[in-house]
Amino acid sequence: QVQLVESGGGLVQAGGSLRLSCAASRRTFSSYVMAWFRQAPGKEREFAAAITWSAGSTDYSDSVKGRFTISRDNAKNTVDLQLNNLKPDDTAVYYCAAALTPRINYSAGSYNYWGQGTQVTVSS
Repeated sequence: QVQLVESGGGLVQAGGSLRLSCAASRRTFSSYVMAWFRQAPGKEREFAAAITWSAGSTDYSDSVKGRFTISRDNAKNTVDLQLNNLKPDDTAVYYCAAALTPRINYSAGSYNYWGQGTQVTVSS
């Protein structure tokens, strides 16, 4: 069992930045692909970014590529998401997720563990 706790959400103006952090409970955190998904009101949960266990590979959705950066610290059991140049369309609840797989998956159904989510609101 892996428990994930997100932090760092908030209200920011368009063009601003936020840094989200996800803390994992399990010592084998380093074995998991870690990802961030987001869900806006009335919309499906969508993939935003992911990173492999070794941090050797990352991937991003087209909508966040070039603006968001995912990173992880296996010694601290944390994965962060730096959000830059935020837009009102980035407003959503952001979820941290973990999957015990060797490769990045883009489907929410592929992830075994989820955090409770943190709200990001971007005003225009």
